Amino acid sequence: MIGLILGTSEGKKLLSLINKYTEDIFVSTATEYGGELLKEYKYKYINTKPLDKDQLEAMMIKHNIKVLIDASHPYAEVVTKNAIEVCEKRNITYIRYERKSTIDKYKDYHKLILVEDYQRLEEELRYLNGNVLNTTGSRNVNKFTSMNIQNRIIHRVLPTIESIDICLKSGATVENIIAIKGPLDKALNKAFIEAFDAKIIVMKDSGVQGGTIEKIEAAIELDLWVAVIGRKDKPNALCFNDEAKLSEYLSSIL
Repeated sequence: MIGLILGTSEGKKLLSLINKYTEDIFVSTATEYGGELLKEYKYKYINTKPLDKDQLEAMMIKHNIKVLIDASHPYAEVVTKNAIEVCEKRNITYIRYERKSTIDKYKDYHKLILVEDYQRLEEELRYLNGNVLNTTGSRNVNKFTSMNIQNRIIHRVLPTIESIDICLKSGATVENIIAIKGPLDKALNKAFIEAFDAKIIVMKDSGVQGGTIEKIEAAIELDLWVAVIGRKDKPNALCFNDEAKLSEYLSSIL
């Protein structure tokens, strides 16, 4: 059986691709909503709850997984780390599918800052004046509220009870929360930047599907500082960011 960990909007397309070769698939998503989106596709079993490493290993054993395709979000670092370690331990073929980076074409922008983590981001923000628009998600709000900086930080998050609750419990105030589902077009990104008088925008390299291009181009037009949290490398992993090449590889092993 093939295992498929999904965490991005490409999940449906990847499952459709694998269905060309087999329906003997174990699918894992982190939410019931993610599972609902996959009802029209074919698979043997679906998990719709977050799995820790031990739970993931138990599922791999239970369903006799031989190949695991990890298509979790580029920043779901713990999920990927656990998947790699379980595959190494159980001699399971690990394949990583990840969105293409969209940052390279903007590397000449004079106000682009690439940082490897939030500690480095804090160091950079100490030297920048003005309001910060954080678009990295509710689960990172606590990293910002714990920073020793003077900037006002506005958090753009999903419009869900869970997201708002996380923001408030992390110390954000209602005046500094924008709740809207992305991706947003360039005009709407500009509107929020101007409405909150942001001078710095913080984002992940979430690819075309994550709206990264629209955020950066809005920021460039308004002469903002753009701070991007870089992706972690996946050493020694077989990685694809092209669906056609992944399909070609799967056809050779299935």
